Amino acid sequence: MTSIKRPGTAVDDLVAALRERIVSGQLPPGLRLSQQQLAEDMQVSRTPLREALQRLATEGLVVTQANRGMVVAPASLSDVEGSYALRLLVEPAIVSAIAASVTEADIDRMAQTLADMERPGVSTRDFQLAHLEYHQVLLSRYPPAATELIEDLHTRIYRHQRLYFSRPPAVADFTWLDRVFLDAVRARDGALARHLLEFHLLDAAIGLIAEVEPDHRYESLPVTLAGLGIEVSGLDGDGPRRPATLRWLRAVPPGLPELRTSNLEYLANG
Repeated sequence: MTSIKRPGTAVDDLVAALRERIVSGQLPPGLRLSQQQLAEDMQVSRTPLREALQRLATEGLVVTQANRGMVVAPASLSDVEGSYALRLLVEPAIVSAIAASVTEADIDRMAQTLADMERPGVSTRDFQLAHLEYHQVLLSRYPPAATELIEDLHTRIYRHQRLYFSRPPAVADFTWLDRVFLDAVRARDGALARHLLEFHLLDAAIGLIAEVEPDHRYESLPVTLAGLGIEVSGLDGDGPRRPATLRWLRAVPPGLPELRTSNLEYLANG
């Protein structure tokens, strides 16, 4: 493991270093964390290390187990499903509200990260990092409490992507929708951006879960979608047959196009 060289490293640096090791799988799910060993490895004292571990526990990356102490949190599909469910409840509504205040600098930054995603031969990790940064541009405009919550959910989802996706991403399946979403943000069309983000989050959730466990039984998403007035075929059974069909039970904005990926489709006249 790479150690942190500077004595008296800030707790923030420790949190960032340990978070990267957990997210990358260097510290795998279920691993018992020896504070003595970690302190020696990272060349820090036990006091800031304990504080760093406590902060990682609030992010859901570290848990305490009876007779084992602190361990790296399991990486269950139920957790990633729940993370997407919470994002669906919070993010699209906020994006709709802030669309009018997005700056040209924000839009330029989103366009740059989108170009990074579309680079020929982009690696899986670089694609994931660029995609995360693309969404974090707008995240910086959220109310502080929402920003903190969504950042934690991003970390949990990104961890699953790093653990489970070792093959190159299906770039075109992601970036065309990101480009349509960016066009809606550029037009300051909050209602359209909200619907596109809902579709995007559901598409990403189904894709990640189905790649790992096609017969996964969904629990959080069906409840969330019922509250949002969205129907997705197959989520109440042994997993949807892809592409699943999405239908909004509430009014859709003018200009919402037909949407289709390998995981999910919306038919405008369906």
